[in-house]
Amino acid sequence: MVGERLSELRKDKGLTQKAMADIFGVSVNTISLYERDLMSPEDATEEAIARYFDVSLDYLHGLTDKQRSIASDNAQIIVLRDVPDTALTEIAGFLNQIKKKYKLK
Repeated sequence: MVGERLSELRKDKGLTQKAMADIFGVSVNTISLYERDLMSPEDATEEAIARYFDVSLDYLHGLTDKQRSIASDNAQIIVLRDVPDTALTEIAGFLNQIKKKYKLK
């Protein structure tokens, strides 16, 4: 994680290191270590940080300057169980029509 980004996000929300530590259940020293890039949070904590500040993990890691990906605004995951093959074929056809209509890849 890029500590500078974490520090900026924290300050933009008006949080002290103490307040942030309380939110994520870690010590103030741990937040300080994160912000100075001397320690990385566990995956679950990192994900919680991204959710709390509404940013992508790529942003936290310095891989992009966009705080949120465009796809994350519209992404949906639908889980269907016991769907007949004919329904799956219809769904695939519908998705292909949408891709063609909007020239999506």
